[in-house]
Order: sequence, then structure tokens, then C-alpha cells
Amino acid sequence: MQRSNSGDVRYDDPWYDALASGWGESVGPAEAEAPPPARRADGADVYLEVQRSAAFQEVRGRYRRFVGPAVLAFLAWYVAYVVTATTAPGLMARPVAGAVNLGMLAGLGQFLTTFLLTWAYVRHARLRRDRAALELRWDAQERARGRGGAA
Repeated sequence: MQRSNSGDVRYDDPWYDALASGWGESVGPAEAEAPPPARRADGADVYLEVQRSAAFQEVRGRYRRFVGPAVLAFLAWYVAYVVTATTAPGLMARPVAGAVNLGMLAGLGQFLTTFLLTWAYVRHARLRRDRAALELRWDAQERARGRGGAA
């Protein structure tokens, strides 16, 4: 924080200018219309360059190629469970072993598939995306610092 000559408090936080109008701003109307400093625009340009890069698109593509089919498969399994439970209660009530019926096994299967999907997602992220995403992050921070932007 810095104090200006008029006694107002000025913030060095680059996200301070992103606040909505009237939310914690302590500047007058003449100061509010001033353009943002050039170094912030350079920092934003760095992140736009990274977003447009082939490496970023590859990381994003890997994410989408995993998440899209996984979400569709899990939702299909969930909807099949709910529809079967509501339209065929006799099938779901069929005993499997003792007091355990098919509906109970399918319900427990929902929990099992949730844990398996979480494990698969974490494994996929660790093996296929985390390293590339970390390299992109470091590259963006180095570029932003090199241009005088805040990272």
C-alpha cells in the first residue's frame, strides 16, 4: 500500500483494478477514468500468448479427451441406475445373496465407480497433464517478470 499526497490509500495489487464498480474502491471520479498502467497490459498479454500456445492447447485437449467421455459414461451409468430403480423395482428387489439384492449392489456400485473415476482422474492428471501444466505456469511467470508484469 502507498499513500498518495491527498491521503488516499493506493494499492499495488494488480487485481485491485478488477473490482466491480463501487466495491472497495477509494479513488475519486477523475482517478477512476485513468487508463491502467502499461505493465499490467503486458502481463495480460503474456497469459494470452500462453493460452494461444500449442502446449496449452495440448494440455487442455488432454483434459477434455479424458473428462468428456468419463462424464458421459458416469452419467449414463447413473441414469441407468435411477431409471431401472424406478421402472423395474422387481428386478432391483431380486435377491443376490441373503438379504442383499440387486438394487443394493447397484447402489454400492455407484459409490465404487465414483471412487474409481476419481482415482483414474488423479492418475491421468499426474501422468499426462501435471508436468506440462507446471512448465506452462513457470514459463508464464518468467515471461511476465521479464516484461515487468506482476506474476
